[in-house]
Amino acid sequence: MPRAIVGIGGNLGARRAIFACAEALLAAQSGCCLLARSQLYATPALGPPQPDYLNGAFAIAWDGDAHGLLDMLRHVEQLLGRARRERWGARTVDLDILHWSAAPIATPSLTVPHAELERRTFALAPLLDVAPDLAVTYQAVLEGLGGAPALAVPGWLLLAHASPGAPRSSPAERAAWAQLLVGTVAQCGELT
Repeated sequence: MPRAIVGIGGNLGARRAIFACAEALLAAQSGCCLLARSQLYATPALGPPQPDYLNGAFAIAWDGDAHGLLDMLRHVEQLLGRARRERWGARTVDLDILHWSAAPIATPSLTVPHAELERRTFALAPLLDVAPDLAVTYQAVLEGLGGAPALAVPGWLLLAHASPGAPRSSPAERAAWAQLLVGTVAQCGELT
């Protein structure tokens, strides 16, 4: 099963709650297994004036191709209130495929490794948290950009998933948890 590194970022709404929803939705997807979660980083926004971002990454095993993963990530973004209005504009959540273990990809709809990866400390630092084996490729690049951005304090809203080998919830339980979490955050008006 291919491994992907998925970057997550956002600067609108209750970001930590939205990230927890994204994590729960990913874990609930058929064919998706969350392997690791990075530390959470705080970074100034690129582009037009807007609030600062929180950024992180997930390592996942995905039972499908990269384009199917991209479709699933876009669906999760939509569920969490992502509206694509302005390039580099403010957003509730942004999910990007940063790395794909099977092979590099260059199609009109998808480029992996991410086209801007080597210019963005907020993507490189979390990627290296969850994929230290990629340090040979990216550690010097990150250091050349000035090193990792500041850690977000406090960090993630929810504890990381259980360690490998620990009992896992069923797909139905994960889906129910994801729906409950997204519904709660939406009801609080935090997906905007």
